[in-house]
Formats: sequence, structure tokens, C-alpha cells
Amino acid sequence: MVLVLNGVLQAKCPQDTQSLYNSHPVYRDSAGQLLSIQTKVIGPVGLLYVKQREFASTVPHDKHVTILGSDNATSCFIVVVRHTGSGAVALAHLDGTGTDEAVCTMIQRVQDLALGYPEGRLEVQLVGGYSDPNNYSEDLFINLMTSFHKQPMEIDLTLACIGQLNTTIRGGISWPLIYGVGINIKTGEIFPATFPDKGPESSLRNARYLTGCAEVLDIYDCNMGLLRIGPFNYKPLRGVDLWLEQNDECILR
Repeated sequence: MVLVLNGVLQAKCPQDTQSLYNSHPVYRDSAGQLLSIQTKVIGPVGLLYVKQREFASTVPHDKHVTILGSDNATSCFIVVVRHTGSGAVALAHLDGTGTDEAVCTMIQRVQDLALGYPEGRLEVQLVGGYSDPNNYSEDLFINLMTSFHKQPMEIDLTLACIGQLNTTIRGGISWPLIYGVGINIKTGEIFPATFPDKGPESSLRNARYLTGCAEVLDIYDCNMGLLRIGPFNYKPLRGVDLWLEQNDECILR
């Protein structure tokens, strides 16, 4: 039992976003602060972009990376784990596949990078998801809370800009307010962001995800400054020519 909410160790994790906000209004305030920040357009210099079903970890003195970021999150969550003493940080884009393993590995990477820094605590920040009609975001929130709650160390939830607080209504339809965030690894500042350049090797990384690879991939070795994708296995999509002939309405059905 390790999850810390608003500075209080929890006997059990919240069952949904509504109960989180009702019991701990401070998360409404911190979400409001994030939503008040103007969205930044981040270029490729110093950026390590994280795609869906990927995560990356690094440290403030990384000479190649200044910002970790991800966007295009609708019902997905962007998850940041950071050690306050060392500044070691990991960022993931999670869609509900491989959640337990991803949470465990992210924490382990941050702890490994924080060795030699006895002071400090682990913090987690959640951004994304919205009040979607199928409750995908709520299900992912519950899975994430359960995964963090099972870890053997205390983890302090400091930001939860998710679900109802990340939702606006346009034309009677729910839409996310924030689709992406970046974190400055030098300062720990987190901000809404969009990333026109989603590389490197965007096509290869998309192929890994779109062909059904269920693993949340650790893409970066900060000691070597090396981004690594794969190897991964895939099977050709049967009937792809037929699918390519269909319009969006048919595919969405």
C-alpha cells in the first residue's frame, strides 16, 4: 500500500475520477493551473517525443534532451514519474495495454537513475483522458491507480488533469481540453504542448504500434544518448487493400 494522495498515505486507491476530486479538491486546483497555461508548440531541437505505447526516461544533465513530450492523447493518459531529489524523470503514453509492466518499469528506471540521491520522493502526474462515452478513460484511470498502488514504494500523486476536468462540450459532444504535454527535464515544469515533429523514425514507430505490438517500449538509453526501436514482430494486415478503399464512416463503424 503506497499511493499518496494530497500527502496522505491511502489504504485503498480511488475507484473513479469523481471520487478522487470529491475527496481531494486540491487536484481540481492543480488541474486548473495546468489548463490555464497556454499550449506551447515544441520544435525538434532538444525534444524526445514519446509515442503511444512508449516511454522514455532521462536525467537533468542529459546533453541531448531538454524536453520529454507526447501528444495525440484522447482517451489515453500521459504519465510522468519523477524523483524530486535527482530530477530523474520518465514519461509514458499509455492506452491500457501493458499498464502494470509499464508502471513497474518506469518506476524502476527512475529509481536507477536516482541512485546517489538519498533525498527526495517519487511523484506521479497524470494528464489526458476525458469523459468519453465508452468510459475508456475511467477504466484506464482505475488500472493506473491499481498499478501504482501495488508498488512497494510510496508514490505521491501531484497532478491529475484527467476525465471530467479535461473535458469540454462542443456541439453536444465531449472533447479533451489537453491532448499533449511536455516536461522540462531541467526544471520539472510540465505544460500543455503540441509537437509538429514526432520523430525520429516516426513511420517505424507507428508500424510497431499499429501492427498490434502490446508491449510498452522503453525507447531511450540516456547514458548513451541512444533511441532504440525494436526489434519487433508483425503480421501483414489481411485485406488491407479492401480497408484502404473504405471511407472514414465505414472504418469507424
